[in-house]
Amino acid sequence: MLTPDQFYTEEQRSLQARHDSLKLADAVVHAIVRDEIEEPHIPFIESRDFFFLSTVSADGEPTVSYKGGPVGAVRFLDAKTLVFPNYDGNGMFKSMGNIAAAAKVGLLFIDMETPHRIRVQGTAILSEDPELLAAFPGANLVVRVEVTGCFLNCARYIHKHVRVSESP
Repeated sequence: MLTPDQFYTEEQRSLQARHDSLKLADAVVHAIVRDEIEEPHIPFIESRDFFFLSTVSADGEPTVSYKGGPVGAVRFLDAKTLVFPNYDGNGMFKSMGNIAAAAKVGLLFIDMETPHRIRVQGTAILSEDPELLAAFPGANLVVRVEVTGCFLNCARYIHKHVRVSESP
């Protein structure tokens, strides 16, 4: 279980203090933040056919990318480990290069119809393990994420949308 001081940075804590939200921020951590993926979150994450992946370069330049595919593209190896495929897109390898350089990732899973969302933070490595690649036909890499944080995220401001079609 993560403590508020493990979860938040000094700068975040300073802003919480300045805006009188330390107690609220602490309560949120105690109520919903975990250092592993808990059982109730697994079916939701496995039901998603897209997520957003945030990474940072070795120079500290952030980027966020949309990752779409079939339902169940993100799979769990255990409560602390998940994997997902990388498919060739525009050949830039921005996210994959960032993972190779800096390893820290954030994943945001959203259901815009319900609405509902979960955030996962972790340390990622790229894998070309033939067994893992075989589980994701067409993938050129598999990303293995060691989970450091997982939490529900407030869905209050999620715009409701309806899915029109699946990712090709």
